[in-house]
Amino acid sequence: MSNYSDKIAITTGDPNGIGAEITIKALNRMKCSPEKFVLISNRKILDFYGKSDRDYEIIEIPYKENIEAGKVTAAAGEFSFQSLKKACEIRPKAMVTAPVAKNAMHLAGHIYNGQTEVLQHFLAGENDHAEMLFVAGDFRVLLLTRHCALKEVRLTKDLIVKKITDLNLFFKNNFKIDNPNFALCSLNPHAGENGILGNEEQEIMQPAVLELRKAGISVTDPLPSDTLFVKAGKAYNDGVKPPYDCYIAAYHDQGLIPIKTVAGDKTVNMTIGLPIIRTSPGHGTAFDIAGKNIADENGMISAIEAVFH
Repeated sequence: MSNYSDKIAITTGDPNGIGAEITIKALNRMKCSPEKFVLISNRKILDFYGKSDRDYEIIEIPYKENIEAGKVTAAAGEFSFQSLKKACEIRPKAMVTAPVAKNAMHLAGHIYNGQTEVLQHFLAGENDHAEMLFVAGDFRVLLLTRHCALKEVRLTKDLIVKKITDLNLFFKNNFKIDNPNFALCSLNPHAGENGILGNEEQEIMQPAVLELRKAGISVTDPLPSDTLFVKAGKAYNDGVKPPYDCYIAAYHDQGLIPIKTVAGDKTVNMTIGLPIIRTSPGHGTAFDIAGKNIADENGMISAIEAVFH
């Protein structure tokens, strides 16, 4: 196998979604050097959705079926899964993944809650754990829990301590911020109102905060997320740095609704905690516009740019 340790691998996602289209458009607009990238895709799929201005190396993933833009199929799910698997096998410097459809992968028999979980399966070492960090400039949100039903959200003191400790190290090593300042979102409305609306803040989150502070990590008490994100969103819209370097959300929608509302297609999904950093646009497969050549590539551009910072 060739050595790809100095290249960025790009997967084009579900063949029936907008992944190949936005990949081609993004690379054409950015005028990226072919030497820096390897595409994990299929020439038939790429040719169906556009034409590249440059000659990029392509690692072919077989796809004999017809392309059915906008449809959820097992064949497309199998292609999406095999593309991710290959990206992990070649061990690139970093990877950028176009959107996949979880239900298509499920039809193909690959039962994962998302691409993050696939990467966890193939890349994680003994002490590695994939984390979802969403980035839009200086506005950053980490999720304490990933893709799970709201009723299954469970926080523990140890979980919070580990994730924020690892995040602190990531900020030092990758964002070159020596003493990042973190805001911890409460799980319950109004931070539980002293136990009236829930006791997780008092019994789980606050003890974790105290332990983190003893380790020299700057983190707030658990605070109401609505107030935190109002100030963060206003700062982003005003073009200034938000009050905190990262906002720690208890669950998926708590963190994603605010950052996507203000940053839109500038939001990048960044997987950290694994040997390889992966980024992806913050949007999905957009089956409703697939094959119409109207997909906006700005999210893909942001995802590609993010691996260079």
